[in-house]
Amino acid sequence: MRQSEDEQLRQFETLRVSYNEHIAILTLDRPEALNSMNPAFWQEFPRAVREIDDSGQARALIINASGKHFCAGMDLAVFQAMGKSFTGDPARRAEQMRRKVLFLQDAFNALEAVRIPVLAAVQGAAIGGAVDLLCACDMRYCTTDAYFSVKETELGMTADLGTLQRLPRLIPMGLAKELAYTGRNFTSEQALQAGFVNNVYADMDTLMDGVTQIAKSISRHSPMAVAGTKTMINYAADHSVADSLNFMATWQAGMFQMEDVNTAMQAKKQDQAPHYAPLEPGITSIDD
Repeated sequence: MRQSEDEQLRQFETLRVSYNEHIAILTLDRPEALNSMNPAFWQEFPRAVREIDDSGQARALIINASGKHFCAGMDLAVFQAMGKSFTGDPARRAEQMRRKVLFLQDAFNALEAVRIPVLAAVQGAAIGGAVDLLCACDMRYCTTDAYFSVKETELGMTADLGTLQRLPRLIPMGLAKELAYTGRNFTSEQALQAGFVNNVYADMDTLMDGVTQIAKSISRHSPMAVAGTKTMINYAADHSVADSLNFMATWQAGMFQMEDVNTAMQAKKQDQAPHYAPLEPGITSIDD
């Protein structure tokens, strides 16, 4: 049996989930710790993202954060826990470390895997793991005081949760390398110029107003059409044009049906907003 929304939300220690019509808002909610990613975060974040998608009710997801800063990256407690594991047989330790990194990567892979577009709204600092998170979002927006930093190199490690794989697809390769090699701050103005963020807003209120309006615009369209569009764009990023076109044809052979097309056409004729059925809930058991 599915848990109620209230039962799901009570379990979260590091974030909050709310809804504005068909828009889900996931808020990082440890402002006293600069929303750093503690051990509980890595369990809760992907679970919340997948539960939002599985419900089938949300047509867009906004990720924001409470407090002055978006996120200070990995919490010290995570590094301390990893440090304690460096004992015993080197082979077994290395195999375990690989699985830990894959587990952490999965938290942000979820943002690409869900059917709905993910919009990030950033204020203040977005450091280290926060950049990994943002690179996996579909779109990014920020306030004028926002800045971004690939901090891992400065801390003696290589960024391992997606920044080095995704950032060069979002901004020029040379700039991505500079940011990763130096760990310097990447300002909101520079991020806008490079195309890392779509727009910059004066403050958090105007940021959320602007991002919400974009999310509402997305939510008015057929959720099947939007889900297919996200799937195709993400697929094309990793495949040739020929492979992507072939996948597109196969997708359309099964997913292109007339129900939503007829709904859109009828709404146009009547000069009314179309009303689309939600996506089917996610599969959580063999009975679904």
